[in-house]
Amino acid sequence: MKVFGLAGWSGSGKTTLTVKLIPALKRRGLTVSTIKHAHHAFDVDTPGKDSYEHRRAGAEEVLVGSAQRWALMHEHRGAPEPSLAELLARLAPVDLVLVEGFKKESLPKLEIWRRSVGKPLRAPEDPQVVAVASDGPVPETDRPVLPLDDVEAIADFVVGACGLGPKAAGAA
Repeated sequence: MKVFGLAGWSGSGKTTLTVKLIPALKRRGLTVSTIKHAHHAFDVDTPGKDSYEHRRAGAEEVLVGSAQRWALMHEHRGAPEPSLAELLARLAPVDLVLVEGFKKESLPKLEIWRRSVGKPLRAPEDPQVVAVASDGPVPETDRPVLPLDDVEAIADFVVGACGLGPKAAGAA
């Protein structure tokens, strides 16, 4: 599995880009999964539902399955946060895993940067940033700068950076 990061400050557009990038990569014949880092407590379950009550009662893991999907929830219960490598090991094999967040991890990444957010560019200090996607010029970097609204160009860049070629007949 190839792993490629999308990193940037809050409000820069990481999730918006990720959601647009997934179908662009799939059109190129790739299988894609994602890992998203959350900096805060989050819940994917609803209080009162059986699975929530199982977790609240102390279950270490709760797996919910249906005809459409399954989801596994794992409670740390005081254990340290798992590393990116540990999370990747839990995924089924795919061509590409897009990692949103985890900006300090050592993996090739695209920095999503908007001057209007008012935060510094990370590319000068992070050699793993292979390009910057922005809504304007970024003269502060020597890395390639991609237009943030050109998802097809960004998808082409990610495919090339990861050494992935088109797999489907007629793929772009």
